[in-house]
Amino acid sequence: MKFKLPFNKKNETPVEIGAPRKDIGMLNPLKNDFVQSIKDATHNPADLIIKDIPPNHLTLIYINNLVDDVTLNDHIISNLQDKPNDTPEVIKATLSIPEINTSTRLEMAIKSLVNGSVLIHLEGYSQVIMANIPKRESRNLSTPENESQVLGAQVGFNESLSTNISLIRRYIVSPDLCNEKFTVGRRTNITVALLYINGIADDQMINTLRQRITDLNIDALLDSAVLAEMIDDNSMSVFPQMLLTERPDRFCDGLLNGKLGIVVDGSSMAIVCPQTFIEFFQSREDQNLRWQLATFARLLRFTAILLSVFLTPIYVGALTFHYEVIPQAFLVPLSESRALVPFPPVIEALLLEFIIELLREAGARLPTKIGQTIGIVGGIVIGTAAVQAGITSNILLIFVALSALASFTTPSYIMGNVIRLIRFPIIILAGYWGFYGIMLAFCFILIHLLRQSSLGAPYMSPFYPPRLKSMADTIIRLPLSLTSKRPEVTRPSDQEKFNPEPVKPDKS
Repeated sequence: MKFKLPFNKKNETPVEIGAPRKDIGMLNPLKNDFVQSIKDATHNPADLIIKDIPPNHLTLIYINNLVDDVTLNDHIISNLQDKPNDTPEVIKATLSIPEINTSTRLEMAIKSLVNGSVLIHLEGYSQVIMANIPKRESRNLSTPENESQVLGAQVGFNESLSTNISLIRRYIVSPDLCNEKFTVGRRTNITVALLYINGIADDQMINTLRQRITDLNIDALLDSAVLAEMIDDNSMSVFPQMLLTERPDRFCDGLLNGKLGIVVDGSSMAIVCPQTFIEFFQSREDQNLRWQLATFARLLRFTAILLSVFLTPIYVGALTFHYEVIPQAFLVPLSESRALVPFPPVIEALLLEFIIELLREAGARLPTKIGQTIGIVGGIVIGTAAVQAGITSNILLIFVALSALASFTTPSYIMGNVIRLIRFPIIILAGYWGFYGIMLAFCFILIHLLRQSSLGAPYMSPFYPPRLKSMADTIIRLPLSLTSKRPEVTRPSDQEKFNPEPVKPDKS
Protein backbone atom coordinates (compact mmCIF):
# COMPACT_ATOMS: atom_id res chain seq x y z
CA MET A 1 0.00 0.00 0.00
CA LYS A 2 1.23 3.48 -0.87
CA PHE A 3 0.78 6.46 1.45
CA LYS A 4 1.13 10.08 0.35
CA LEU A 5 2.74 12.69 2.51
CA PRO A 6 1.84 16.35 1.86
CA PHE A 7 5.43 17.65 1.42
CA ASN A 8 9.00 16.63 1.80
CA LYS A 9 10.80 18.77 4.38
CA LYS A 10 13.80 19.26 2.16
CA ASN A 11 12.34 20.30 -1.16
CA GLU A 12 8.62 20.65 -0.35
CA THR A 13 7.44 18.40 -3.20
CA PRO A 14 4.86 15.63 -2.90
CA VAL A 15 6.39 12.21 -2.32
CA GLU A 16 5.02 8.70 -2.06
CA ILE A 17 6.00 6.12 0.52
CA GLY A 18 6.94 2.92 -1.25
CA ALA A 19 7.13 4.51 -4.72
CA PRO A 20 10.22 3.66 -6.77
CA ARG A 21 12.83 6.40 -6.69
CA LYS A 22 13.69 7.96 -10.05
CA ASP A 23 17.18 9.28 -10.66
CA ILE A 24 16.72 12.37 -12.80
CA GLY A 25 20.37 12.08 -13.91
CA MET A 26 19.84 8.76 -15.69
CA LEU A 27 18.97 8.55 -19.38
CA ASN A 28 15.60 7.15 -20.37
CA PRO A 29 15.58 4.11 -22.70
CA LEU A 30 12.41 5.30 -24.46
CA LYS A 31 13.01 7.48 -27.50
CA ASN A 32 10.40 10.17 -26.83
CA ASP A 33 11.40 10.55 -23.19
CA PHE A 34 15.08 10.68 -24.11
CA VAL A 35 14.53 13.38 -26.73
CA GLN A 36 12.35 15.38 -24.36
CA SER A 37 14.99 15.21 -21.60
CA ILE A 38 17.62 16.58 -24.01
CA LYS A 39 15.27 19.39 -25.07
CA ASP A 40 14.48 20.29 -21.48
CA ALA A 41 18.14 20.29 -20.44
CA THR A 42 19.17 22.52 -23.37
CA HIS A 43 15.97 24.66 -23.32
CA ASN A 44 15.16 23.44 -26.85
CA PRO A 45 17.40 25.80 -28.85
CA ALA A 46 16.67 26.56 -32.50
CA ASP A 47 19.92 24.93 -33.67
CA LEU A 48 19.25 21.60 -31.94
CA ILE A 49 18.99 18.99 -34.71
CA ILE A 50 17.18 15.67 -34.15
CA LYS A 51 17.36 12.99 -36.84
CA ASP A 52 15.75 9.55 -36.90
CA ILE A 53 17.19 6.50 -38.64
CA PRO A 54 14.09 4.23 -38.86
CA PRO A 55 15.56 0.82 -39.80
CA ASN A 56 17.35 0.34 -36.48
CA HIS A 57 15.41 2.83 -34.32
CA LEU A 58 18.34 5.20 -33.92
CA THR A 59 18.08 8.86 -32.95
CA LEU A 60 20.84 11.37 -33.67
CA ILE A 61 20.97 14.64 -31.73
CA TYR A 62 23.53 17.38 -32.26
CA ILE A 63 23.83 21.15 -32.34
CA ASN A 64 24.15 22.64 -35.79
CA ASN A 65 27.45 24.37 -36.68
CA LEU A 66 29.20 22.67 -33.73
CA VAL A 67 29.88 19.38 -35.55
CA ASP A 68 31.78 18.64 -38.73
CA ASP A 69 29.16 18.01 -41.41
CA VAL A 70 31.49 15.97 -43.64
CA THR A 71 32.40 13.58 -40.83
CA LEU A 72 28.77 13.36 -39.76
CA ASN A 73 27.54 12.35 -43.21
CA ASP A 74 30.45 10.17 -44.36
CA HIS A 75 31.43 8.38 -41.15
CA ILE A 76 28.31 8.29 -38.99
CA ILE A 77 25.05 8.48 -40.91
CA SER A 78 26.29 6.34 -43.83
CA ASN A 79 27.62 3.67 -41.44
CA LEU A 80 24.44 3.49 -39.38
CA GLN A 81 21.97 2.97 -42.20
CA ASP A 82 20.60 -0.48 -43.03
CA LYS A 83 21.92 -2.12 -39.85
CA PRO A 84 18.94 -3.29 -37.80
CA ASN A 85 19.00 -5.07 -34.43
CA ASP A 86 22.36 -3.61 -33.42
CA THR A 87 23.47 -2.96 -29.86
CA PRO A 88 25.31 0.14 -28.57
CA GLU A 89 28.52 -1.85 -28.41
CA VAL A 90 28.21 -2.93 -32.07
CA ILE A 91 27.36 0.61 -33.15
CA LYS A 92 30.34 1.99 -31.25
CA ALA A 93 32.65 -0.51 -32.95
CA THR A 94 31.15 0.31 -36.36
CA LEU A 95 31.94 4.03 -36.25
CA SER A 96 35.41 5.07 -37.36
CA ILE A 97 35.61 8.09 -35.04
CA PRO A 98 38.81 8.75 -33.02
CA GLU A 99 36.98 9.94 -29.90
CA ILE A 100 33.81 8.03 -29.04
CA ASN A 101 32.38 7.22 -25.61
CA THR A 102 29.20 5.97 -23.96
CA SER A 103 27.38 7.15 -20.88
CA THR A 104 24.15 6.59 -18.98
CA ARG A 105 24.17 10.04 -17.35
CA LEU A 106 22.23 12.99 -18.73
CA GLU A 107 24.82 15.45 -17.42
CA MET A 108 27.64 13.79 -19.37
CA ALA A 109 25.50 13.65 -22.53
CA ILE A 110 24.67 17.36 -22.36
CA LYS A 111 28.28 18.30 -21.67
CA SER A 112 29.43 16.27 -24.65
CA LEU A 113 26.64 17.72 -26.82
CA VAL A 114 27.63 21.36 -26.29
CA ASN A 115 31.29 20.48 -26.95
CA GLY A 116 30.60 19.29 -30.49
CA SER A 117 29.50 15.66 -30.10
CA VAL A 118 26.71 13.75 -31.81
CA LEU A 119 24.47 11.82 -29.43
CA ILE A 120 23.39 8.44 -30.81
CA HIS A 121 20.53 6.79 -28.91
CA LEU A 122 19.16 3.31 -29.57
CA GLU A 123 15.58 2.70 -28.50
CA GLY A 124 15.35 0.42 -25.49
CA TYR A 125 18.84 1.18 -24.13
CA SER A 126 19.51 3.60 -21.29
CA GLN A 127 22.94 4.58 -22.57
CA VAL A 128 23.93 7.01 -25.28
CA ILE A 129 26.85 6.98 -27.67
CA MET A 130 28.81 10.26 -27.82
CA ALA A 131 30.80 10.71 -31.04
CA ASN A 132 33.00 13.77 -30.69
CA ILE A 133 33.38 15.48 -34.10
CA PRO A 134 33.72 19.17 -33.21
CA LYS A 135 33.97 21.90 -35.79
CA ARG A 136 36.01 24.82 -34.47
CA GLU A 137 36.05 28.06 -36.42
CA SER A 138 39.40 29.84 -36.18
CA ARG A 139 41.47 32.23 -38.24
CA ASN A 140 44.54 31.16 -40.15
CA LEU A 141 48.00 31.42 -38.64
CA SER A 142 49.54 34.85 -39.01
CA THR A 143 52.47 36.88 -37.75
CA PRO A 144 52.25 38.21 -34.17
CA GLU A 145 50.86 41.74 -34.12
CA ASN A 146 52.00 42.87 -30.67
CA GLU A 147 55.36 41.07 -30.47
CA SER A 148 56.95 41.54 -33.86
CA GLN A 149 60.61 40.77 -34.49
CA VAL A 150 62.97 40.78 -37.47
CA LEU A 151 64.99 37.62 -36.77
CA GLY A 152 63.27 34.42 -35.73
CA ALA A 153 59.94 32.70 -36.31
CA GLN A 154 57.11 34.74 -37.81
CA VAL A 155 54.08 32.75 -36.64
CA GLY A 156 51.80 33.45 -33.70
CA PHE A 157 49.09 31.69 -31.75
CA ASN A 158 45.48 31.79 -32.89
CA GLU A 159 42.21 31.08 -31.05
CA SER A 160 42.25 27.29 -31.54
CA LEU A 161 43.57 25.27 -28.60
CA SER A 162 44.48 22.25 -30.73
CA THR A 163 46.35 24.43 -33.24
CA ASN A 164 48.29 26.20 -30.49
CA ILE A 165 49.32 22.94 -28.85
CA SER A 166 50.45 21.57 -32.22
CA LEU A 167 52.63 24.67 -32.67
CA ILE A 168 54.18 24.05 -29.26
CA ARG A 169 54.84 20.39 -30.05
CA ARG A 170 56.50 21.46 -33.29
CA TYR A 171 59.12 23.31 -31.23
CA ILE A 172 59.40 20.76 -28.39
CA VAL A 173 59.46 17.29 -29.94
CA SER A 174 59.76 15.34 -26.72
CA PRO A 175 57.62 12.84 -24.79
CA ASP A 176 58.47 14.80 -21.62
CA LEU A 177 56.17 17.64 -22.70
CA CYS A 178 53.18 17.19 -20.38
CA ASN A 179 49.71 18.48 -21.22
CA GLU A 180 46.99 18.59 -18.56
CA LYS A 181 43.50 19.83 -19.42
CA PHE A 182 40.95 21.47 -17.14
CA THR A 183 37.46 22.86 -17.62
CA VAL A 184 36.93 26.36 -16.21
CA GLY A 185 33.69 28.36 -16.00
CA ARG A 186 30.31 27.09 -14.92
CA ARG A 187 28.59 28.48 -18.00
CA THR A 188 31.37 28.72 -20.59
CA ASN A 189 33.12 25.38 -19.83
CA ILE A 190 36.32 26.62 -21.47
CA THR A 191 39.16 24.12 -21.83
CA VAL A 192 42.42 25.23 -20.24
CA ALA A 193 45.68 23.37 -20.94
CA LEU A 194 48.58 23.35 -18.48
CA LEU A 195 51.90 22.52 -20.14
CA TYR A 196 55.32 21.85 -18.67
CA ILE A 197 58.35 19.65 -19.30
CA ASN A 198 58.71 16.72 -16.97
CA GLY A 199 62.19 16.53 -15.50
CA ILE A 200 62.74 20.29 -15.73
CA ALA A 201 59.72 22.01 -14.12
CA ASP A 202 59.51 22.11 -10.33
CA ASP A 203 56.86 19.79 -8.87
CA GLN A 204 55.83 22.27 -6.18
CA MET A 205 55.15 24.99 -8.76
CA ILE A 206 53.17 22.50 -10.86
CA ASN A 207 50.99 21.54 -7.89
CA THR A 208 50.50 25.19 -6.92
CA LEU A 209 49.37 26.24 -10.39
CA ARG A 210 47.23 23.13 -10.79
CA GLN A 211 45.48 23.89 -7.51
CA ARG A 212 44.85 27.54 -8.44
CA ILE A 213 43.19 26.49 -11.68
CA THR A 214 41.03 23.77 -10.16
CA ASP A 215 39.95 26.01 -7.25
CA LEU A 216 38.55 28.65 -9.59
CA ASN A 217 34.81 29.06 -9.06
CA ILE A 218 33.76 31.52 -11.74
CA ASP A 219 30.81 31.87 -14.05
CA ALA A 220 32.70 32.49 -17.28
CA LEU A 221 36.21 32.59 -18.69
CA LEU A 222 36.66 34.15 -22.12
CA ASP A 223 40.34 35.07 -22.33
CA SER A 224 43.70 34.11 -20.90
CA ALA A 225 44.26 37.65 -19.56
CA VAL A 226 41.33 37.14 -17.17
CA LEU A 227 42.76 33.81 -16.01
CA ALA A 228 46.21 35.34 -15.47
CA GLU A 229 44.76 38.06 -13.25
CA MET A 230 42.73 35.59 -11.21
CA ILE A 231 45.65 33.23 -10.47
CA ASP A 232 48.24 35.97 -9.86
CA ASP A 233 49.97 36.05 -6.51
CA ASN A 234 48.70 39.61 -6.03
CA SER A 235 45.88 40.58 -8.35
CA MET A 236 45.64 44.02 -6.73
CA SER A 237 49.05 45.05 -8.03
CA VAL A 238 49.28 47.04 -11.26
CA PHE A 239 52.37 45.07 -12.25
CA PRO A 240 51.64 41.76 -14.00
CA GLN A 241 53.22 38.68 -12.46
CA MET A 242 52.61 36.40 -15.42
CA LEU A 243 53.63 36.92 -19.03
CA LEU A 244 51.04 37.01 -21.80
CA THR A 245 52.61 36.14 -25.13
CA GLU A 246 51.36 35.38 -28.62
CA ARG A 247 54.68 33.88 -29.75
CA PRO A 248 55.07 30.06 -29.65
CA ASP A 249 58.88 30.37 -29.63
CA ARG A 250 58.84 32.59 -26.54
CA PHE A 251 56.35 30.26 -24.88
CA CYS A 252 58.52 27.21 -25.57
CA ASP A 253 61.65 29.06 -24.45
CA GLY A 254 59.96 29.55 -21.08
CA LEU A 255 59.05 25.86 -20.84
CA LEU A 256 62.63 24.86 -21.62
CA ASN A 257 63.83 27.11 -18.79
CA GLY A 258 61.63 25.31 -16.27
CA LYS A 259 58.58 27.56 -16.43
CA LEU A 260 54.94 26.55 -16.74
CA GLY A 261 52.61 27.50 -19.57
CA ILE A 262 48.84 27.86 -19.84
CA VAL A 263 46.87 27.90 -23.10
CA VAL A 264 43.18 28.84 -23.07
CA ASP A 265 40.80 27.71 -25.79
CA GLY A 266 39.49 30.74 -27.67
CA SER A 267 42.40 33.02 -26.74
CA SER A 268 45.39 33.90 -28.90
CA MET A 269 47.55 34.78 -25.87
CA ALA A 270 49.30 32.14 -23.78
CA ILE A 271 50.46 32.49 -20.16
CA VAL A 272 54.01 31.85 -18.97
CA CYS A 273 54.93 31.77 -15.29
CA PRO A 274 56.78 32.37 -13.04
CA GLN A 275 57.95 35.63 -14.54
CA THR A 276 60.37 38.12 -13.04
CA PHE A 277 60.19 41.89 -13.45
CA ILE A 278 63.32 42.12 -15.57
CA GLU A 279 62.07 39.47 -18.03
CA PHE A 280 59.17 41.68 -19.14
CA PHE A 281 61.73 43.96 -20.83
CA GLN A 282 63.56 41.18 -22.66
CA SER A 283 62.71 40.18 -26.20
CA ARG A 284 62.93 36.72 -27.72
CA GLU A 285 64.89 38.31 -30.56
CA ASP A 286 67.75 38.99 -28.13
CA GLN A 287 68.63 35.31 -28.29
CA ASN A 288 68.88 35.46 -32.08
CA LEU A 289 71.32 38.38 -32.14
CA ARG A 290 75.03 38.36 -31.39
CA TRP A 291 75.57 39.04 -27.71
CA GLN A 292 77.09 42.47 -28.36
CA LEU A 293 74.09 43.61 -30.41
CA ALA A 294 71.64 42.09 -27.94
CA THR A 295 73.34 43.84 -25.03
CA PHE A 296 73.19 47.18 -26.85
CA ALA A 297 69.48 46.66 -27.62
CA ARG A 298 68.72 45.84 -23.99
CA LEU A 299 70.65 48.83 -22.64
CA LEU A 300 68.83 51.06 -25.12
CA ARG A 301 65.53 49.55 -24.01
CA PHE A 302 66.17 50.04 -20.28
CA THR A 303 67.37 53.61 -20.89
CA ALA A 304 64.16 54.31 -22.78
CA ILE A 305 62.10 52.96 -19.89
CA LEU A 306 63.84 55.25 -17.39
CA LEU A 307 63.29 58.21 -19.70
CA SER A 308 59.65 57.29 -20.14
CA VAL A 309 59.01 57.17 -16.39
CA PHE A 310 61.17 60.02 -15.04
CA LEU A 311 61.82 62.53 -17.86
CA THR A 312 58.56 64.49 -17.54
CA PRO A 313 58.52 64.40 -13.69
CA ILE A 314 62.11 65.74 -13.62
CA TYR A 315 61.03 68.60 -15.91
CA VAL A 316 58.09 69.41 -13.62
CA GLY A 317 60.18 69.19 -10.43
CA ALA A 318 63.00 71.30 -11.85
CA LEU A 319 60.72 74.10 -13.04
CA THR A 320 58.64 74.12 -9.85
CA PHE A 321 61.26 73.82 -7.09
CA HIS A 322 64.78 73.21 -8.38
CA TYR A 323 65.86 75.87 -10.85
CA GLU A 324 69.48 75.41 -9.75
CA VAL A 325 69.75 72.06 -11.57
CA ILE A 326 68.92 73.67 -14.94
CA PRO A 327 72.02 74.72 -16.93
CA GLN A 328 72.35 78.47 -17.25
CA ALA A 329 72.48 78.34 -21.02
CA PHE A 330 69.17 76.51 -21.00
CA LEU A 331 67.31 78.95 -18.72
CA VAL A 332 66.71 81.65 -21.37
CA PRO A 333 65.07 79.45 -24.04
CA LEU A 334 63.14 77.62 -21.32
CA SER A 335 61.76 80.83 -19.87
CA GLU A 336 60.87 82.13 -23.33
CA SER A 337 58.98 78.93 -24.18
CA ARG A 338 56.95 79.22 -20.96
CA ALA A 339 56.32 82.95 -21.16
CA LEU A 340 52.79 82.59 -22.57
CA VAL A 341 51.78 79.42 -20.70
CA PRO A 342 49.16 80.28 -18.02
CA PHE A 343 49.36 76.93 -16.19
CA PRO A 344 51.87 75.72 -13.63
CA PRO A 345 54.25 73.01 -14.90
CA VAL A 346 52.37 70.15 -13.25
CA ILE A 347 49.04 71.07 -14.88
CA GLU A 348 50.77 71.67 -18.19
CA ALA A 349 52.46 68.25 -18.09
CA LEU A 350 49.32 66.38 -17.03
CA LEU A 351 47.29 68.06 -19.78
CA LEU A 352 49.82 67.15 -22.47
CA GLU A 353 50.23 63.61 -21.18
CA PHE A 354 46.46 63.20 -21.24
CA ILE A 355 46.32 64.40 -24.86
CA ILE A 356 49.08 61.95 -25.87
CA GLU A 357 47.30 59.03 -24.19
CA LEU A 358 44.03 60.10 -25.81
CA LEU A 359 45.62 60.04 -29.25
CA ARG A 360 47.22 56.66 -28.54
CA GLU A 361 43.94 55.11 -27.37
CA ALA A 362 42.00 56.53 -30.30
CA GLY A 363 44.60 55.24 -32.77
CA ALA A 364 44.47 51.77 -31.20
CA ARG A 365 40.66 51.49 -31.33
CA LEU A 366 40.16 52.79 -34.86
CA PRO A 367 40.83 50.71 -37.99
CA THR A 368 44.50 50.40 -38.87
CA LYS A 369 44.70 52.89 -41.74
CA ILE A 370 42.47 55.45 -40.03
CA GLY A 371 44.24 54.97 -36.69
CA GLN A 372 47.66 55.67 -38.15
CA THR A 373 46.36 58.80 -39.88
CA ILE A 374 44.65 60.06 -36.73
CA GLY A 375 47.78 59.43 -34.65
CA ILE A 376 50.17 61.25 -36.98
CA VAL A 377 47.93 64.11 -38.13
CA GLY A 378 46.32 64.56 -34.72
CA GLY A 379 49.67 64.67 -32.95
CA ILE A 380 51.11 67.24 -35.35
CA VAL A 381 48.02 69.44 -35.48
CA ILE A 382 47.22 69.37 -31.77
CA GLY A 383 50.87 69.79 -30.73
CA THR A 384 51.46 72.75 -33.05
CA ALA A 385 48.18 74.41 -32.12
CA ALA A 386 48.80 73.91 -28.38
CA VAL A 387 52.21 75.59 -28.57
CA GLN A 388 50.93 78.50 -30.69
CA ALA A 389 47.93 79.01 -28.40
CA GLY A 390 50.20 79.15 -25.34
CA ILE A 391 48.67 76.11 -23.64
CA THR A 392 52.01 74.32 -23.42
CA SER A 393 55.67 74.98 -24.16
CA ASN A 394 57.50 73.45 -27.08
CA ILE A 395 60.21 72.01 -24.80
CA LEU A 396 57.67 70.07 -22.74
CA LEU A 397 56.06 68.87 -25.94
CA ILE A 398 59.40 67.35 -26.96
CA PHE A 399 59.84 65.70 -23.54
CA VAL A 400 56.34 64.23 -23.51
CA ALA A 401 56.65 62.95 -27.08
CA LEU A 402 60.02 61.38 -26.25
CA SER A 403 58.54 59.73 -23.13
CA ALA A 404 55.62 58.34 -25.10
CA LEU A 405 57.96 57.04 -27.81
CA ALA A 406 60.25 55.42 -25.23
CA SER A 407 57.34 53.59 -23.59
CA PHE A 408 56.69 51.64 -26.80
CA THR A 409 60.11 49.96 -26.62
CA THR A 410 58.79 47.56 -23.97
CA PRO A 411 58.26 44.12 -25.58
CA SER A 412 55.33 43.33 -23.26
CA TYR A 413 52.13 45.22 -24.11
CA ILE A 414 50.76 45.07 -20.56
CA MET A 415 54.01 46.23 -18.98
CA GLY A 416 54.15 49.08 -21.50
CA ASN A 417 50.73 50.21 -20.30
CA VAL A 418 51.95 50.02 -16.70
CA ILE A 419 54.94 52.23 -17.53
CA ARG A 420 52.64 54.83 -19.06
CA LEU A 421 50.26 54.69 -16.09
CA ILE A 422 52.77 55.19 -13.27
CA ARG A 423 54.01 58.40 -14.91
CA PHE A 424 50.89 60.26 -13.79
CA PRO A 425 51.25 59.86 -10.00
CA ILE A 426 54.99 60.57 -10.26
CA ILE A 427 54.25 63.81 -12.13
CA ILE A 428 51.74 64.82 -9.45
CA LEU A 429 54.23 64.14 -6.64
CA ALA A 430 56.92 66.06 -8.55
CA GLY A 431 54.56 69.01 -8.83
CA TYR A 432 53.94 69.08 -5.06
CA TRP A 433 57.33 68.09 -3.60
CA GLY A 434 59.80 68.33 -6.47
CA PHE A 435 62.64 65.83 -6.57
CA TYR A 436 61.68 64.65 -3.07
CA GLY A 437 58.33 63.55 -4.49
CA ILE A 438 60.08 61.68 -7.31
CA MET A 439 62.31 59.85 -4.83
CA LEU A 440 59.27 59.06 -2.67
CA ALA A 441 57.49 57.55 -5.67
CA PHE A 442 60.62 55.63 -6.68
CA CYS A 443 61.04 54.18 -3.18
CA PHE A 444 57.37 53.23 -3.01
CA ILE A 445 57.52 51.44 -6.38
CA LEU A 446 60.76 49.68 -5.45
CA ILE A 447 59.38 48.47 -2.09
CA HIS A 448 56.21 47.31 -3.82
CA LEU A 449 58.21 45.35 -6.40
CA LEU A 450 60.41 43.76 -3.74
CA ARG A 451 57.30 42.48 -1.96
CA GLN A 452 55.82 40.83 -5.04
CA SER A 453 56.19 37.23 -6.13
CA SER A 454 55.25 35.18 -9.16
CA LEU A 455 54.01 31.69 -8.39
CA GLY A 456 55.94 31.93 -5.13
CA ALA A 457 59.18 32.98 -6.84
CA PRO A 458 60.79 36.37 -6.05
CA TYR A 459 59.57 38.99 -8.51
CA MET A 460 62.84 40.97 -8.47
CA SER A 461 65.09 37.95 -8.96
CA PRO A 462 68.03 37.72 -9.58
CA PHE A 463 68.70 41.13 -7.99
CA TYR A 464 66.69 40.38 -4.84
CA PRO A 465 67.60 38.02 -3.40
CA PRO A 466 70.93 38.42 -5.22
CA ARG A 467 71.94 35.51 -7.45
CA LEU A 468 75.13 36.34 -9.30
CA LYS A 469 75.00 33.26 -11.53
CA SER A 470 71.60 34.23 -12.91
CA MET A 471 72.62 37.80 -13.79
CA ALA A 472 74.35 36.72 -17.00
CA ASP A 473 71.11 37.15 -18.94
CA THR A 474 69.34 40.14 -17.38
CA ILE A 475 70.16 43.76 -18.27
CA ILE A 476 73.04 42.58 -20.44
CA ARG A 477 73.29 39.39 -22.46
CA LEU A 478 76.56 37.58 -22.13
CA PRO A 479 77.76 35.01 -24.70
CA LEU A 480 75.77 31.80 -24.83
CA SER A 481 78.67 29.79 -23.45
CA LEU A 482 78.21 31.65 -20.13
CA THR A 483 74.47 30.99 -19.94
CA SER A 484 74.48 27.21 -19.84
CA LYS A 485 72.43 27.00 -16.63
CA ARG A 486 68.72 27.56 -16.32
CA PRO A 487 67.56 30.47 -14.12
CA GLU A 488 67.37 29.56 -10.44
CA VAL A 489 64.06 31.37 -9.98
CA THR A 490 62.19 28.44 -11.58
CA ARG A 491 63.92 25.90 -9.30
CA PRO A 492 64.50 23.52 -12.25
CA SER A 493 65.13 19.85 -11.61
CA ASP A 494 67.69 19.83 -14.43
CA GLN A 495 69.86 22.95 -14.22
CA GLU A 496 72.12 22.32 -17.22
CA LYS A 497 70.85 23.48 -20.63
CA PHE A 498 73.91 22.47 -22.59
CA ASN A 499 77.59 21.67 -22.23
CA PRO A 500 79.45 24.99 -21.90
CA GLU A 501 82.68 23.50 -23.24
CA PRO A 502 83.45 24.74 -26.76
CA VAL A 503 83.40 22.29 -29.62
CA LYS A 504 86.94 21.27 -30.48
CA PRO A 505 87.84 21.19 -34.18
CA ASP A 506 88.44 17.83 -35.73
CA LYS A 507 92.12 17.65 -36.75
CA SER A 508 91.82 14.35 -38.59
